[in-house]
Amino acid sequence: MNQSSPKSIARTILVALVSFATYFAIAEKNPTPPTGVPSAIAVPPSFPLILIAHASGSQIYACQAGQDGKFAWSFKAPEAELRDDHGKIIGSHFAGPSWKLNDGSVVTGRVDAHVDSPDPDSIPWLHLDALTHGGNGKLTKVIMIQRLYTHGGKPPATACDESHEDAETKSNYTADYYFYAAL
Repeated sequence: MNQSSPKSIARTILVALVSFATYFAIAEKNPTPPTGVPSAIAVPPSFPLILIAHASGSQIYACQAGQDGKFAWSFKAPEAELRDDHGKIIGSHFAGPSWKLNDGSVVTGRVDAHVDSPDPDSIPWLHLDALTHGGNGKLTKVIMIQRLYTHGGKPPATACDESHEDAETKSNYTADYYFYAAL
């Protein structure tokens, strides 16, 4: 029977821990671009992916009259936490649409293209162009953003009429945001 010494076991555990830590550090610095993205919202491979953020929160809607006088739920703003692959909160997503990281950097975007989510009960997938930047950090280099893998977030099926004018409601959603930089 082969017995290992406590030093040998400790060394093996240490090597394994360092290997895992190195793997996760490399994975965070070189995130993997999404696959199977529809061409209408695809980002050319020449733009490096610098961050993936997992959002969980709400899409906020307000009951308002349209130009035709008919009432409908109108999108107002997102309100979500952004997390990394390990579940750590790294920032927030809010009206603009804007994203702010804990490093102080902020980017605001404009929707350039969208496609329906494969899940008919979910908000669309988006391609956004960065419009403005603030602070110093990772988001100051962003020029394009994708919203993919959405779940939920659509306006409610409840009534929106004159008696509910300006009422607000929140629809829970999750999505993954992919942030791309220029070379």
